[in-house]
Amino acid sequence: MNDDSSSRIATALRAWIADAPPGARLPSSRSLVSEHRASPVTVQRALHELTRAGLVEIRPGVGTFVRSVRTTRPADYGWQSAALGAPEAPGRGVSTALRTAPNDAIALHSGYPDRELLPQRLVRAALGRATRADAALTRPPVAGLPELQAWFAHELGALCPAGVSTPGASDVIVLPGSQSGLSTLFRVLATRGGPVLMESPTYWGAISAAAQAGVRAIPVPSGPDGPDPEELDRAFADSGARVFYAQPTYANPTGTQWSPERAAAVLDVVRSRGAFLVEDDWAHDFGITTQPRPVAALDDSGHVVYLRSLTKSVSPALRVAAVVARGPARERILADRSAESMYVSGLLQTATLDVVTQPSWQSHLKGVREQLRARRDLMLDSLLEHAPSAHVEHVPPGGLNLWARLPDGTDLARLVQDCERRGLVVAPGDEWFPAEPTGPFLRLNYSGPDPSRFAAGARILGEALSA
Repeated sequence: MNDDSSSRIATALRAWIADAPPGARLPSSRSLVSEHRASPVTVQRALHELTRAGLVEIRPGVGTFVRSVRTTRPADYGWQSAALGAPEAPGRGVSTALRTAPNDAIALHSGYPDRELLPQRLVRAALGRATRADAALTRPPVAGLPELQAWFAHELGALCPAGVSTPGASDVIVLPGSQSGLSTLFRVLATRGGPVLMESPTYWGAISAAAQAGVRAIPVPSGPDGPDPEELDRAFADSGARVFYAQPTYANPTGTQWSPERAAAVLDVVRSRGAFLVEDDWAHDFGITTQPRPVAALDDSGHVVYLRSLTKSVSPALRVAAVVARGPARERILADRSAESMYVSGLLQTATLDVVTQPSWQSHLKGVREQLRARRDLMLDSLLEHAPSAHVEHVPPGGLNLWARLPDGTDLARLVQDCERRGLVVAPGDEWFPAEPTGPFLRLNYSGPDPSRFAAGARILGEALSA
């Protein structure tokens, strides 16, 4: 403001605005020029000063108006508590496995593999082709693309022994990720408010899905060989449950794989009880020293409802999974899914099918297995050297995680906080128990970024345990 003329006009207008109601129109620029004997440029400077101060707004071609004053006040959503009522399932909050760690942290908490373990080139090329196909513009069938249904059915059928009928494409329902599938299976197969047996420890997402579906999780202890069939039979008898949820292949978090004998014994118990086994084959593609052996390959009578996910092996951006079920259960599952999400994006289904049917898909998986072996062994060696009190009882033959037992009396919450202050993010094991934890555990993911920092992370953990 060279000669204070603009300031003088602005001061006069501030006084005018103080007595004007919100939305009042200021005098026109022409009348201000005449009233204050100033040039149009000077008047415009004064108006822009008031605009920057938030007092007026200029509407080109209409005029300048006094802005409505919005006062900030605390939001009161108390009415919603009465309208919603008490939650049926207590919330556990977002799992540590889904947290985004700071860039400079050593991240051993994630539930997803690092990008270098994904088929990046195949995924990018498949997405490009899918966008140019009809899938980008058309609605797929409710149960999924027939070609993708057939692929899932063939994958399971190829593992069926002689004498067991292989599943057909019509037994497959494609899902938008296995998490939504778990919610559906618990709603459909169990009665609301009723019990569902679960391995303990087990996948935190299954525990959460059961709670949201309104069923009660009943823990069945599971060790390095899986659940004891006699204990499982007793749990069925005591609880009256008709569903048992388990991960027989590379369980999350322990990495356990059931032996063929244990799988057959568990299946016998399930059949004798007229129940369902929900088999979550989340890590089918992550074998290290063994091959996957789905229990569903042994069953053609509809007792095993089989869930297979491709989210972690193909890409977390392509959330595609499938459930294989036979008989009336399949129809009820399909009805629930159609009410929940109608169908899975044809674009994502097409891209996923493209990836897993490429000749290089199998060679990619072979390379991933070798990388997982190296990462697993590096983390085991690092713990043994720098944090020997974090004991890994069972070396997993596949999967993405180590399950480490900590010394009795460890304050787990404090330990996790101490590690994070030192730059290490870990997942507390209590999230993986349907009921009370049986001790202090950590789940350590060896498929995350930068395995060269595993030793540094183990050193931090050892120091925190010794503090």
